Amino acid sequence: MSNVITLYQQVKMSSREIARLTDKQHKHVLDDCRKMFESINIQSAEFSADYKDTSGRTYQEYLLDQDLTMTLVMGYSIPFRHRVATRWRELEEKTTQPVCVLPNFEDPPVAAMAWAEQFREKTRLALVNKEQEAELQELKNLFKEGITTTQFCKMLNGINTQQINHCLAERNWLYNESKSHTRWRATSYARDRYLTEHQHKISIHSGDDFIKYQPVLLRKGAIRLFDLYRKNKLPMKTHWDGQFTHAKELNIAS
Repeated sequence: MSNVITLYQQVKMSSREIARLTDKQHKHVLDDCRKMFESINIQSAEFSADYKDTSGRTYQEYLLDQDLTMTLVMGYSIPFRHRVATRWRELEEKTTQPVCVLPNFEDPPVAAMAWAEQFREKTRLALVNKEQEAELQELKNLFKEGITTTQFCKMLNGINTQQINHCLAERNWLYNESKSHTRWRATSYARDRYLTEHQHKISIHSGDDFIKYQPVLLRKGAIRLFDLYRKNKLPMKTHWDGQFTHAKELNIAS
């Protein structure tokens, strides 16, 4: 009797690869994916993923199974559909190597060792989850609706708040819409995902009013920022003491 049970990887195709195969811009394939998700009433977040370009900037893509891929390209031209179908066969042929080996629970000694290891791992994960829950509870004291990235980061010990928006621009959260001044806007990647924008009408003496956009954090954005902070991936002050601590509550005026 074998002591192991072999599992194989499920094939997925990325929206970027679909764009390449169908000679489309990736942003247009993303739009097609969103329309498909809405039409068949499924949550797009289940298939959303991130990737980095050659410059290290982060963008969104979708990872689709075969059913969703074929549904998506159903309205595309026959040559494009053929390319996608051919690529699917190639991907399926590459999944013959096992990606996961499970113990055979029908063998008592093997099962006992597996259950013991599972118990240790479950205990470890319980401690990790408890720590994460504590951190999320702490975030509730920091996050308030309408808070900017700079205001939020002022509550986190050691962050260089003068550089935080430049850092987020490198992560494709923000972009500067002005060539002569600094006017941050939320990118299409981050908008409604990590950030939203508040609009303010500005009146000037010449009589030409204009709209000022201010990016503000969504709750998911605050959680992501806090995660980057704990992983030491945000710009820090040179005299930072190395402690990942934070204020107990938000003080907008500070």
